[in-house]
Amino acid sequence: MVAMSSPVAGVEPRAFWAHFEEITRIPRPSGGEAAMVEHVRAWAAGLSFPVEQDAAGNVVVRVPATPGREGAPTVILQGHLDMVCERRPDSPNDPAQGRIELVRDGEWLKADGTTLGADDGVAIAAMMALAEDPALPHGPLELLMTVAEEVGLEGANALDGSMLTGSVLLNLDSEEDGRLTVGCAGSTDTWIHIERPRSPVGGGATALAVTVSGGLGGHSGSNIALGRSNAIKLLGRALRQAQAAAPFRLGSLDGGRSRNAIARDAVAVVSLAPSEVAQFRRVMDAVASEVRDEFARTDAGVTISVEAAPPASDAWSTADTAVLLDAVALVPTGPLAISPDFDGLVETSTSLGEAITEGERLTLHSLSRSSNDSAVPAVIATLGAGARVFERAFGAEPIVTATHAGLEPAVIGDKVPGLDMLSLGPEIQFPHSPDERISVPTVERFWRLLVGLLDELSATG
Repeated sequence: MVAMSSPVAGVEPRAFWAHFEEITRIPRPSGGEAAMVEHVRAWAAGLSFPVEQDAAGNVVVRVPATPGREGAPTVILQGHLDMVCERRPDSPNDPAQGRIELVRDGEWLKADGTTLGADDGVAIAAMMALAEDPALPHGPLELLMTVAEEVGLEGANALDGSMLTGSVLLNLDSEEDGRLTVGCAGSTDTWIHIERPRSPVGGGATALAVTVSGGLGGHSGSNIALGRSNAIKLLGRALRQAQAAAPFRLGSLDGGRSRNAIARDAVAVVSLAPSEVAQFRRVMDAVASEVRDEFARTDAGVTISVEAAPPASDAWSTADTAVLLDAVALVPTGPLAISPDFDGLVETSTSLGEAITEGERLTLHSLSRSSNDSAVPAVIATLGAGARVFERAFGAEPIVTATHAGLEPAVIGDKVPGLDMLSLGPEIQFPHSPDERISVPTVERFWRLLVGLLDELSATG
């Protein structure tokens, strides 16, 4: 139950918020969903719902139809168990440890210093609240809860499709109120590994740490066209400009925490002659000023700082440093093409999500997305039902759209041919960043739409 001191106390739908708040106390990083799976299993066992799990860890909970709806087609409700576990460096909270502190800010719910996990805790909470309420009419349900969605749709890619018998799939992982999503971008990962020998740094060298931080970050799909800074790219740019004026040796370059989040932080350690330090700092100050002007409207908090660092034992040569920084500069980041089918929708993009220094190797990990390899589906019976329910409930037609973010139905549809699929959800802003927040009023709208849609699909079955 939701405690009276909770930020969501008394908020409707109460059962949904009770489950959502409980989920925030369970660790569920990608690849570490075991505690969340056990939570779902215990919940299902308490209601005598059968549970099946495949080798990848994906879970299906089977919920019987409510009385009178037994003959309706089986509907699959789908969402993912994992979340992106981002946190600000100074935050005492950590989603990876099950420490998310909820904060109410007017009509918005967010977390204190971390990601909220509404992506995709909304889906899990909605499934559980709906399935346990006998007053909500529906046909047979299969609650598909996938794992490792946030690291390349790994759970969906390894899904055992034979676990599913439903003919309609409702994905509960959309983040825009009033939109029914019928298409999404496919994606692929790229790793660039550059290895160069390292050698000892002389005892007279000065070590400096250059840090880019304070950017908004966000989802590398849905937020890619908002003009936000990429900390890895900015750091590489600043270092390239500095090297031309004050040569240095690169000791490390690390940034980003998730392949599908825009990098908010990056840091490099460099070694240079003491006589070059003042010029190096002058160049960095100039670049920082350029960055403030460049992102004044889209990402005003991003900063570049230079601080003394412990002496480095070894580093790449000046020449190899130039090679590594050229590689960072050459990796594209941002929108590459706009969709001809939907106004303003990015069709193709690439985002440099991680830079990792390991010994003599620098790895640059990018995620590229594109929707140009598939046509937008025709309006199907499921979409028509969704539109009717939306218009009846809210007095307006929904927007039918696609998203540049990757959604699991694109993969699940290959595993279970013939599925009619639709994605819906409440308004979630700034996912994959500590600024993530969910609009409380739109959760109630999403809930009414989901309940009404299951009623309509089972009544006409």
